[in-house]
Amino acid sequence: MAPEPTTPGQPDDTPESYVGLDDRGAEQLARSRGWTTVRAVPPGSIITLEYVVGRINFEVDDHTVIRCWVG
Repeated sequence: MAPEPTTPGQPDDTPESYVGLDDRGAEQLARSRGWTTVRAVPPGSIITLEYVVGRINFEVDDHTVIRCWVG
């Protein structure tokens, strides 16, 4: 998958850097890097897919980030 472009109001960050981190540490790190909204969901969740500037999403299994994307 191609990387998401950085848009104004969104931190210049690499979502892949969160994979493997524990969910609480990943959230703290994301907020310290400037993400205004952090969403954590379990695998297979049905979620809305609208793009929200400043939001980072974590798919979390057993308190570990297994996937991360922006918007």
